[in-house]
Amino acid sequence: MFVTDPIAIIGENEAAKMLEKKGFKVLERNWRMGHLEVDLIAEKRRVIVFVEVKARTCILNNKMPEENVDEIKMKRVIAAANAYLKYHKIEKQPRFDVVGILVDRNTNEITYSRYVEDAFQPKTRTINSGSYSGLWHWAHRNKTIGKR
Repeated sequence: MFVTDPIAIIGENEAAKMLEKKGFKVLERNWRMGHLEVDLIAEKRRVIVFVEVKARTCILNNKMPEENVDEIKMKRVIAAANAYLKYHKIEKQPRFDVVGILVDRNTNEITYSRYVEDAFQPKTRTINSGSYSGLWHWAHRNKTIGKR
């Protein structure tokens, strides 16, 4: 799906800039496989980051944008990450980050931005500390994906 919402585009552009300032190379924007999607995918050395961007024009339900990533969204991002890692045969350390952006509706200026590193982790992921790259696997729909 091509993103046409101007607020979402502003938010994703700002999140990409934040990643680049941290030394990451953005690999994908709005990567999709079937119904799964990841807003941004970036890498730096041995880490691959899957980023969910929440861009809004106002605070909803007394929550900042980055606080609106619920359990269902986390599971979808994790499933998309599984698919991406398996499809591209990537064995880097995965991390899940969230970026919250508030944009002024009238001027399109960013009034708030927050980058949350390691915002959530898959509940079934296991990392073996004996190896830097780690031994990991994720279970998704009764299938194990990953390296053991």
